[in-house]
Amino acid sequence: MVRRRKKYYYEFLERSMVINMELQEIIALVKRTKTFVENRERANHIKVKGPADYVTQVDTDIQNFLARELGRLAPEIQFLGEEEGLHEMSGDTYWILDPIDGTTNLIHDYQHSVVSLALYEKGEITMGIVYDPFREDVYHAQKGKGSFLNGMPISVSDAGALSETIVTIGTSPYDRELTEENFGRFKRVFEKSQDIRRTGSAALDLANVACGRTGGFFETLLSPWDFAAGMLLVMEAGGQVTNYAGEPLDFLKRGSVVATNGKVHEELRGLL
Repeated sequence: MVRRRKKYYYEFLERSMVINMELQEIIALVKRTKTFVENRERANHIKVKGPADYVTQVDTDIQNFLARELGRLAPEIQFLGEEEGLHEMSGDTYWILDPIDGTTNLIHDYQHSVVSLALYEKGEITMGIVYDPFREDVYHAQKGKGSFLNGMPISVSDAGALSETIVTIGTSPYDRELTEENFGRFKRVFEKSQDIRRTGSAALDLANVACGRTGGFFETLLSPWDFAAGMLLVMEAGGQVTNYAGEPLDFLKRGSVVATNGKVHEELRGLL
């Protein structure tokens, strides 16, 4: 019996070490994107995809780099990246990448842009990494294992009401027909909260909810690569993430997102 227990223990320890090594290897890959972000010449190579919707050569370089390196690390896992757009996935496991969340910020050297990478497995997000190359901050989470900032555990705020916290907002700039509707929401939330903020990066806003800097975040239309990694950060930090109707998020569709510390979720959602 003792030998059997030792055997199981060592097998468990070996599996844990392998999982941790893989995570650390993936984080190391994501951190290597800093050299691309720092290339201002490539950031000034801009293509217009739509109204207020841009892609720089930095976005493309990072997506190509991570697609190649993750393919070497795990060739069986498919890849869904922003610069490819939404499309049907044939398997049940794939990476979800936003190479630069906050491209407009990057273009103007307004240093609030991050790399966002998530792993989708059989209907749920099991790993999320958000990397802020300007501050060298790495946020990561694994399902059931908590959320971390630079290796230290993080948790959502304990604010019990919107009046005790600030809320970050997203303006859905690609969808200008929603302007009047969205600014009505901003006004209602502003009146009930301590204040509102706008960074221009949904993944960074979600990371700020996860580590308790803000009590909530919402945006009317986001794509899966905008919210996948950040959603797991918030949930593993003790928070709550749904769409405006209170339903789970769809990882193959654009939709609304509201993320909070959990305690103010219904109050915030009721204003949207």
